[in-house]
Amino acid sequence: MDDLIGVMRRFALAALSATMIASVAHAASGIEVKDAWARATVPGQTVGGVYLQIRSSTPARVVRVTSPDAKSAEIHEMKMQGGVMTMRQLGALELPAGETVKLEPGGYHIMLLDIRKPLKSGEHVRLTLVVERKGKETLVPVVAEVKPIAQ
Repeated sequence: MDDLIGVMRRFALAALSATMIASVAHAASGIEVKDAWARATVPGQTVGGVYLQIRSSTPARVVRVTSPDAKSAEIHEMKMQGGVMTMRQLGALELPAGETVKLEPGGYHIMLLDIRKPLKSGEHVRLTLVVERKGKETLVPVVAEVKPIAQ
């Protein structure tokens, strides 16, 4: 039993450390990501959504997203047009200097395609945002908590 508790403590410490390292990386690059979360999926579902808030100290844009937890990841936008909800993939997500851009249900979001396993509440999804500023790319690691479907 003591071994199990030790393993659980080490796992919790590792998860906390990864989150703290990601936060430090964001601050050092002038890019801040907060409140990252994903909605749990149902059995057989092959796509998932990730939501977060992102802010850049200088003009920038998210040009790509990758995740080891899905075959691919895309930046999407949902909006109402003529009374119909539409969704489209974006080539990039603009980040105006000093403004927080919210990725949330019914708006901008990250779509995970061909997820490798169901997203379960309490687990985490790993992403890397590729942010372009002044012609240079910065990799921003993100850990999103999976929340219940009813979230």
